[in-house]
Amino acid sequence: MHDPLRTKAKVVFYTAVAFFIGLGVASGFGWTESSLAMPVVEEAAQVNPEAVRPARDLSEAFVNIAEVVTPAVVRVEARRPITRMSRGQVPEQFRRFFEPEPDPRTPQGPNGSQWAGGSGFVFSSDGYILTNNHVVEGADAVRIAFSDRRVVEATVVGTDPFTDVAVVKVEMDEPLPTLSFGNSDELSVGEWILAVGNPGFSGGGGELDYTVTAGIVSARGRGLQLIQRELQGEFGVNSELPGYAIEDFIQTDAVINPGNSGGPMVDIEGRVVGINSAIASTTGFYQGYGFAIPINLARRVMEDLVEYGSVRRPRLGVQITDVEPEDAEVYELPNVSGVLVQNVPEDGPAADAGLEAEDVIVAIDGEPVTYVGQLQGRVAMYRPGDRVEVTVYRDGQPRDFTIRLGEAPLDEAAPSPAARTEAAEERLGIFVSDLDADLAEEMGFQDAEGAVITQVVRGSAANRRGLIPGDRILEINDSQIASAADVRTALADVEAGEVVRFLVERGDASSRVVNVRVPTN
Repeated sequence: MHDPLRTKAKVVFYTAVAFFIGLGVASGFGWTESSLAMPVVEEAAQVNPEAVRPARDLSEAFVNIAEVVTPAVVRVEARRPITRMSRGQVPEQFRRFFEPEPDPRTPQGPNGSQWAGGSGFVFSSDGYILTNNHVVEGADAVRIAFSDRRVVEATVVGTDPFTDVAVVKVEMDEPLPTLSFGNSDELSVGEWILAVGNPGFSGGGGELDYTVTAGIVSARGRGLQLIQRELQGEFGVNSELPGYAIEDFIQTDAVINPGNSGGPMVDIEGRVVGINSAIASTTGFYQGYGFAIPINLARRVMEDLVEYGSVRRPRLGVQITDVEPEDAEVYELPNVSGVLVQNVPEDGPAADAGLEAEDVIVAIDGEPVTYVGQLQGRVAMYRPGDRVEVTVYRDGQPRDFTIRLGEAPLDEAAPSPAARTEAAEERLGIFVSDLDADLAEEMGFQDAEGAVITQVVRGSAANRRGLIPGDRILEINDSQIASAADVRTALADVEAGEVVRFLVERGDASSRVVNVRVPTN
């Protein structure tokens, strides 16, 4: 018969025997009570100081850079209508990292406006500040927040949407701390850099004043078509002006998040080598890819903005694309490098000098040119009227041409921020472009004619009445619409409070009438 008590006694007995046997073995090995005691800190193994000296030196360098740089980094705040948004068709995976949505807790200004912004940095002790164009674009007021918590009204000196660079200025009684410029042409892939910003917005733990993150230069010469797409939305997809966009971004893995747009990217010596401008992300937050405008390009633009209030951009007078392997084979190039000339307008400087379509540009003034953004960046360093030597491959042989640069017609074409903000279609909350083949295919139309709504501002009058991106506008108030220009003409005399009748068509060939009242503020 099973006896539970006897079974438990056996278990206790054998456990005790095993314990004493184990204790004896441990004693034989010298595992005594004193030896089992935890060592004090002084007895623990120490890392060889010489082995970690390089890391310690790098850490101290980062600390020194942060101490020197952050006093000159400022918060740039811009006031604009809540419905204000870019006209461009920026791909969702590329995000500008200023505050994407105004904080609903922020008090509204006149006409339903609200404050948002990014970062900037002081480059002149008398109050000149560099930032991104998209941080201040369309603003009716700008203010600067300094490290000592002072907030000062600022004026916009000039903006350049073609490079996404802007200059603002504050009037101060004392000299301001400044940053020095480095040379972005000398950056190497793998080189350490720091991204600095002043987000200034409220987070879960309070105010986020300054952020300093470290990383390396991951790549150079990134052409994201980011500015290009925004300009296509601004001036129309068929306009030649988007071709003047210069995109030669520095890519980095330094962590960059909302509010850092316009802040400096600095090298290991604390010199500015770029201006933080965009991230590649599917969430709107950092996912490993940050991009900055090279400071050599930004500095050249800045000089014109300070001197003239606008940029005098030189014009070479060619339409170009990057060279691909097939091009290198056809044109007998020594390697897959250079810029292929697709077209040479007859009234341009390049045509006057003798350049032809299918020439391959490989150098400017003896400096190699390997891709479109690099060519645009090199030409941008000159001024209209300068002469440059352009080396091209033609019939498998290099040839040199001397070209006197013209001036790109940017100032006359670019509408002022105030004009864009007051446009009737923007007050309604729609942005319109001419319908081309790409948009027609994307939106399901069988033909590429007329004007199409490319964006509708969330919460706007148009959004509330049911207009959506992809609506092709057929009529406005009984006026026939054949282009984006017709839309602006039809809305030119519309007053606040009036109702606008839209007849629109969608990709499934269905049409509908939408009546929208123009907001009164």
